[in-house]
Amino acid sequence: MTRSTTDEAAVPPLPSPKERRRLRKAKSLSEEEVAAAVGVTRATVRSWETGRASPRGRKRALYAKLIAPETGKPPAVKPPAVKPPAVKPSVVKPPAVTPEAAAAAAVPEAAAAAVPEAPDLPVAPPVPEAPPAAPPADPPPAPAPNSDTRSGAEAPDERRVSPAEAFDELYARTAPGLVRQTYLLTGRRALARESVERAFELAWQRWPEVAVDRDPAGWVRAAAYEYAMSPWHRLRRTHRQPDAPPTEPGKRALFDALLDLPPAYRRTLLLYDGVGLDLPETAAETEASTPAAAGRLMTARAAVAERLPELADAAPAEQSALLHDRIGGLARAEHVPVPRPARAVRTGSENKARLWTRAAVAGVALLIAVTGLTLHTAPTHYEQPISPPERVGGVPPRGGPQKLTAQDLKLQKSLNEQLAHGPERLVPQLE
Repeated sequence: MTRSTTDEAAVPPLPSPKERRRLRKAKSLSEEEVAAAVGVTRATVRSWETGRASPRGRKRALYAKLIAPETGKPPAVKPPAVKPPAVKPSVVKPPAVTPEAAAAAAVPEAAAAAVPEAPDLPVAPPVPEAPPAAPPADPPPAPAPNSDTRSGAEAPDERRVSPAEAFDELYARTAPGLVRQTYLLTGRRALARESVERAFELAWQRWPEVAVDRDPAGWVRAAAYEYAMSPWHRLRRTHRQPDAPPTEPGKRALFDALLDLPPAYRRTLLLYDGVGLDLPETAAETEASTPAAAGRLMTARAAVAERLPELADAAPAEQSALLHDRIGGLARAEHVPVPRPARAVRTGSENKARLWTRAAVAGVALLIAVTGLTLHTAPTHYEQPISPPERVGGVPPRGGPQKLTAQDLKLQKSLNEQLAHGPERLVPQLE
């Protein structure tokens, strides 16, 4: 059973930074090989060997096992005195696991098996020395590279699992602890469960991408945190106010101190001191630079230390360990809702994807129909409308001679005709 991200874990001791570098060189390992085996960057390995940082959680265990000095060989096994062996006992020694092979096996197989924690590096068992007086015998045939042996791993066909089984395994191992983490991030139990289920639904929709990710649990955790910290939840009536705080004074003080922090500072503190990520990984998950993440962490610790007196006088290393224990205890003590079964989450994700697909197809079909109807009924050319006539008053008459009306023209024509044939007294006589 793997540990949860908020559970306590036995921390293996590590030598001094200079001794770490010496042990790595003694094993002829480069910084790139160690980084690939542990699952970090080269800069992180260099910071471990210079003393600027120290590995935490499962990376600490992998790093300690990788640079651990080799133990001496066990004493030789004496042959039985009664009867010499007829055939020389042969022990097939499994091939030594290199950092590249460990990294290559950890990424696809762990992702396919949906194990959130990287598997431990296998260590070859000690092989007893053969008795010098044993008669020579023909060596056993070497196993084929792809053949299944008792000392090696299972055949590839047997290790292959379906995507649904891999998803269910990841969900079963990480969902309960992730709900508790999200509750500490938001202070709302219903929102924590909703965020985790939403993140896993999104992971199932993008499972080909998540399955080959270096840290599938980290991918889901980042998606859950982003959904839980969305400011749009404040508009929902059920999520406007946080849930009731714990009744114990110590846990209540820590709970109130976490919720009083800004969301970015609260997330940084929870990832570093609660989950156990190192500083570069915390900065990468919060989409900030390493100095900015360090500044947020120090500010958040100072704000929490004002509420918790036992943190004020502690050293930075002791303060981190104490915060890890207090945050883990607070997460385990609270009663959070149990997430739905993995099958229900997968079914809900598929139904939502199917619904959105149908809605998109229906929207496109409706848009095409409306466009066709518009093109069919729209006029081919534009005709300007004629304004209706209206009587306008108050306009001054135009200057100059006015245009003769029809009555004026008739009168003028009549006068012209009568002037030539009128009475003689009115017609001038021209000599």
